[in-house]
Amino acid sequence: MPGTLLDSTAMACRAAQELFPGAVVALGMGLPGYIPSEVPTGGVWFIADSGLLGNDGADMDSDALDAGGNPVAMAPGGSFAGIVDIGGILRGGHTDVAVIQPSQVASNGDFVHWTTEETPDLFASGSAVDMAYGASKVVALMPHNNSSDRSNIVMECSFPVDGAKQVDIIITTAGVIKVNRDGLELVETAPGWTVEDVVEITHAPLSISPDVKEMKFHVPELIMPDKVFPDAISALTDVPEGATVNVDGFAGPGGMAHYLMTGLRDLGVRGLKLISNTAGVARVSAFGSPNIIDHSILVENHQVAKATASYPVSPSASRPSAFENAFNQGETELEVVPQGTLAERLRSGGAGVAAFYTPTGAGTLLADGKETRDIDGREYILEMGMQADFCIIRGHKADTLGNVVYKGTSRNFNPVMATTAHTTVVEVDEIVEPGQLNPEEIVTPGLFIDRIVLRPTDFSAYL
Repeated sequence: MPGTLLDSTAMACRAAQELFPGAVVALGMGLPGYIPSEVPTGGVWFIADSGLLGNDGADMDSDALDAGGNPVAMAPGGSFAGIVDIGGILRGGHTDVAVIQPSQVASNGDFVHWTTEETPDLFASGSAVDMAYGASKVVALMPHNNSSDRSNIVMECSFPVDGAKQVDIIITTAGVIKVNRDGLELVETAPGWTVEDVVEITHAPLSISPDVKEMKFHVPELIMPDKVFPDAISALTDVPEGATVNVDGFAGPGGMAHYLMTGLRDLGVRGLKLISNTAGVARVSAFGSPNIIDHSILVENHQVAKATASYPVSPSASRPSAFENAFNQGETELEVVPQGTLAERLRSGGAGVAAFYTPTGAGTLLADGKETRDIDGREYILEMGMQADFCIIRGHKADTLGNVVYKGTSRNFNPVMATTAHTTVVEVDEIVEPGQLNPEEIVTPGLFIDRIVLRPTDFSAYL
């Protein structure tokens, strides 16, 4: 006879074994909401489409809600985000693991979310689709059978699917099943269940792992990786030649990561492709000083192969910038992008949007070579989302998890640039412990920040 079906707590404990230190974990509504209560605080980022970043389990007195609308506690270092930012996190490849509760999973990894089955003809899947398509691993946490004893593991879904071939592993009330290219593989059985018991109640072919074992419920210790680096050089030492680098800043000195810029200069990495609002005009503009540190130190060190910028020239023809001189001498390339378009290309790149149409620049040289489309009688041009290998940004304060607070208009391009790079490094004036920043003042959540460097108190932004 089969053993007892697992309860929600046991399933949550088993699902926790799919996590790792520092993982960004998107939790759908239903059974996934039980996981934070079973995992020690602070080792992973739990996010919900409610806008909560940092779920720490149930708390009936809390004003914070999980994906299912249940009151939950916020972990130290947690914050809030709007749905636009949450959508970008989920779609943009920023989640390592998504845990959802389907009503059906097919042998090829297709799934139907439980809310879709519960709303016939409406197919209301909610954020499960965003979660599934943006995560590196998708875990289906679900009953093995429904209330009518129908198997939820099937050859083909009996409803229109919400995610095509998206599920990687299924954790049910009776076992654990991997979704492989050639079908489903039973790798674990619930206590008291035999392989034959699980096969009998599954309406899809199952291969049996040669290492099939009984499920265990030990929750691993999860400790957030240390993001604080001792100096700029150590934080940037792996920047490769030819890397695309987001460099924050507007025009004047505010918002520029001067200390990180000098580190990048001292490393001498060549062939860099800079993405920035300017390409080093602070030094020659009325906003700056003749000896201020800006992009010019990289250009003058012959490290820049290309700049993508909105305002790459000096406001004075008699005082050309270092980049202008390098460009006129054929040492660098340039792509000019309108400022708002640049911001949106960065946002799109970080939010998993490959391209978008905009009227900005239509009919001008900026539209040359780009696809155009007439929409409601107006010409639009297609612009591509942007991504970078590295990003160096300037914050005012950060906690050790990487949550960042900015100061005044120094915020400018910093938050959007942080979302679109593979590795983001922030330079700040102060580093504090998790919980010491007001959740409402956090602008860039720590899940976007990979490395933190404290700007030396004796460091000058002037050469």
